[in-house]
Amino acid sequence: MQNSFRVVIPARYGARRLPGKPLLDIGGKTLLARVWEQARASAASEVVVATDDERVLAHCREIGADAELTAPHHQSGTERITEVAAARGWAPDSIVVNLQGDEPCMPPENIDQVAAALTDAAGPEMATLATPITAAGELFDPHVVKVVTAANGVALYFSRAPVPWHRDEFLGSRAHLPRHTTFLRHIGLYAYRIAFLKRFVGWPPSPLEIAESLEQLRVLWHGEPLQVVQAQSVPGPGVDTADDVEAVLRWLAAGAR
Repeated sequence: MQNSFRVVIPARYGARRLPGKPLLDIGGKTLLARVWEQARASAASEVVVATDDERVLAHCREIGADAELTAPHHQSGTERITEVAAARGWAPDSIVVNLQGDEPCMPPENIDQVAAALTDAAGPEMATLATPITAAGELFDPHVVKVVTAANGVALYFSRAPVPWHRDEFLGSRAHLPRHTTFLRHIGLYAYRIAFLKRFVGWPPSPLEIAESLEQLRVLWHGEPLQVVQAQSVPGPGVDTADDVEAVLRWLAAGAR
């Protein structure tokens, strides 16, 4: 049984909406430093920042973070993680967690939990987390990714649309969530076995992935199981826009980690 795992934090400098995002100041610490601290508070045996920029690499040295400078042509954090795994010679059956570099409010116990979902060597080779949706506005928000699972927790589909679509209830009103129907919000935290990760990045983007702009749909398109586990803790906000920085500050002020 595999008990240990590693975390890689992809940190791209040239984000379209927030250039220089990893180095944004959030309450006296950079965004990247806060993500690094959350990862270090998990049970990971190793935490590595994967970046395409010398400025981010220099900042990692300043805060004592382990880092790898990766190629600039990667289209996703997943590809960046794969380069790190190859450079460091990680074993094919080892587990790596993808903690995105814009998630400063990810509870460390969630990082441990997603890695633990892969401890059964005979089970799925990729796992992620979800939390219940409790408000209709969240369900109908296309920026909120929804996931539907089978009884065993394996993902059936991810979508920006409201799924499952409750035909009878939503014909009448969309102001409230229907009773007795489970709606799940996907959390973009992933664990992979290295051998699977290498296969994943070798597949071309799938039509579903392109339509929804959701990379995880590539896994389902190729018929591979993706385990979904209900998160122990609901994460705080991620950082995609300048407004999100204020949301993180409010989250921190409220006493969260």
